[in-house]
Amino acid sequence: MAQVKRIRRNVSGIILLDKPLGFTSNAALQKVRWLLNAEKAGHTGSLDPLATGVLPLCFGEATKFSQYLLDSDKGYETVAQLGKTTTTADAEGEVLLERPVTVGQADVEAVLPAFRGKISQIPPMYSALKRDGQPLYKLARAGEVVEREPRSVTIARLELLAFDGDTARLAVDCSKGTYIRTLVEDIGEQLGCGAYVAELRRTQAGPFTLAQTVTLEELEAVHADGGNEAVDRFLMPSDSGLLDWPLLQFSEHSAFYWLNGQPVRAPDAPKFGMVRVQDHNGRFIGIGEVSEDGRIAPRRLIRSE
Repeated sequence: MAQVKRIRRNVSGIILLDKPLGFTSNAALQKVRWLLNAEKAGHTGSLDPLATGVLPLCFGEATKFSQYLLDSDKGYETVAQLGKTTTTADAEGEVLLERPVTVGQADVEAVLPAFRGKISQIPPMYSALKRDGQPLYKLARAGEVVEREPRSVTIARLELLAFDGDTARLAVDCSKGTYIRTLVEDIGEQLGCGAYVAELRRTQAGPFTLAQTVTLEELEAVHADGGNEAVDRFLMPSDSGLLDWPLLQFSEHSAFYWLNGQPVRAPDAPKFGMVRVQDHNGRFIGIGEVSEDGRIAPRRLIRSE
C-alpha cells in the first residue's frame, strides 16, 4: 500500500522554545515542526544537547530573518565544575585530567576581569565549525586535532552567581560566536585546577528571554487537545526579533513598487542602516537598507503572511 504524503501547512512566525536537556537543536526543531505540521522551518544557532533554554525556532516567512537572530548577542548561566578537564570541555566528554581544587570564591572573582570585554578564543575541536567541508567534531571523534584560528569575541558581562567548593555558577552575556565551554575551560586553566561545563542554560537570545519561552511539554499538551492549529497560538510575528530596528510605514503606492524590487524614498527614513518596513495597513512586508541616495532598497521581502 502506497504511503500517503503528508501535506504540510504554510505557517509563519517564531516559536520561542525552552530547549529540553538531551535534544540537539535540530531534533527540537523537527519535533516542533511536526506539532505545527509546518512546511518550512529553521533554527537560529545550535545549542549543545547538554544545554537548555532560549531557542528561537523560525517557520515560513520568518526563516528569511533567522540570520539576524543568529548574529545577535546571547546570555547564559553555566555551572563550571572545577578540578577536571574533559575531551569536550563539558560533562559529556571523557575526563582528561584531574587536579585538586585549592581555590576559593575570592580567587574565582579575581580572575574574571581578565575575561571581560574583547577577548580571543580558540574554538574547541568539538564544534560545528568546518575544515575542508568536515565538521570539527567529526574529526575530533576520529582522534584528529587540527589547528584552529583564534577568534575575537566580546564578553559584556561575566559574574559569579554562586560558589560551592568545587563548582562555580556564572552569568555570561556575550557576542555571537562565543563558546561558553572554551570560556569555562580557560577560566579553569587560569585558576590552575581546570574546569568544564557541567550545566548550561541560555537565558537570552537577541531580544528574547526565558520568560517568553514555551516548553516542549506545553506544546505537546496543546497539540493533543487541539491539533496543529492549536499550536499556532504560540507563534510570534516574523519580525519579532527585529523590533529594535527603525520602523518605516510605506504608502500603498510605495509598498507596491518596493515589493516588486524597486528602491523607494521615505521622508522619515534614517540616514543609513537596516530598517523594518510595513505597508499602509501596518502589515510587515520585509526589511530594507538605506542607500547613499536616501532610498530604501529591499533586502528581504514578505509578500503575504
